[in-house]
Amino acid sequence: MPSWSRWILAPLHVLALASGAKSFRDNPLLGHPALNRHGLHVARKRLAHRLAAARRRRLEPRLSAGDRAGFLRDGYLVIPDFLPATEFARMRAEVLGCRTAAREFIDGYTLTRLIPLDGATLPGLPATAAALAGGRYRGLHDYIGSFRQAPHLFVQTVFSGVRDAAPDVQSHFHTDTFHPTVKSWLFLTDVAGDAAAFTYVPGSHLPNRRHLAWERRVSVTAATAGDRLTGEGSLRIEPAMLARLGYPAPRKLAVAANTLVIADTSGFHRRGISGGTACRIAIWAYARGSPFQPWTGLGAADSADGKLRGGRLVRLFWAAQDLLGRVTGQRNGWRWVGVRSPATPPEAAQ
Repeated sequence: MPSWSRWILAPLHVLALASGAKSFRDNPLLGHPALNRHGLHVARKRLAHRLAAARRRRLEPRLSAGDRAGFLRDGYLVIPDFLPATEFARMRAEVLGCRTAAREFIDGYTLTRLIPLDGATLPGLPATAAALAGGRYRGLHDYIGSFRQAPHLFVQTVFSGVRDAAPDVQSHFHTDTFHPTVKSWLFLTDVAGDAAAFTYVPGSHLPNRRHLAWERRVSVTAATAGDRLTGEGSLRIEPAMLARLGYPAPRKLAVAANTLVIADTSGFHRRGISGGTACRIAIWAYARGSPFQPWTGLGAADSADGKLRGGRLVRLFWAAQDLLGRVTGQRNGWRWVGVRSPATPPEAAQ
């Protein structure tokens, strides 16, 4: 970025310090070596976690004491048989039978397919819409995400081993961002232990002293890091370092269909390494609020937020991304691929 443009954008860079902005490369203040050596990144992380803990205390009635204790200990929950069997069967049949426009990304040996569950698709999937509107499903997302807000919803299919290549970038241990956030997978298929199972480092959602010291060191050089995603604020870490930070061994979560896995992805996690070809299909959800906001929601505004997310917000965002990519010639790899079902084989999709 030219030096003159940094001066023009300086007010925005300052304001971004009080937002969820995370890229060390795009913001010269967030990526400033001296500021981070003196603790800027770690201070933002500490404050964001304190505020999230306060918001979660106000949202405690939204889930059971057992779920709350399990999440606070580990940073994730695994809930088998999440939906009643008949309700799950209806939802699964609807989703797997759905054929609509899909978006795909190929990276390493993995092809990922996304079908938005929004105002364009959910009206034709009544059992799915009803299941995802349940109070327990929404309450878990609100509490773990620390905000009363509707998550973005997708059918996500992950095909591993589609070509002879290295594992994809999601297969490296990483944090999504510096502040607490929520992602979940309600699995429609079984996920075996040798497949691309979600893997989490228990307790890493509550950074200890060694973890914070490690992040301080990484933040000093992150703006010029060779790893692009670390530079963008999604910090990568080597498996050997996790033990040195004092965390237990990562847990690879082999699960049966109708299991909900939900986690704070500010903790260390990855997509598990697959031993060969594999396919997993899930209802994937995520939500991310403003980390320095002290309140959990705004009542009517929260309802409006739910309607917005239930509309076509993600499609508008993708359209803007695609337009920017065409203008700049820098595309991010995601593309619309035409009509697919969640289980359409990769070879038939290319």
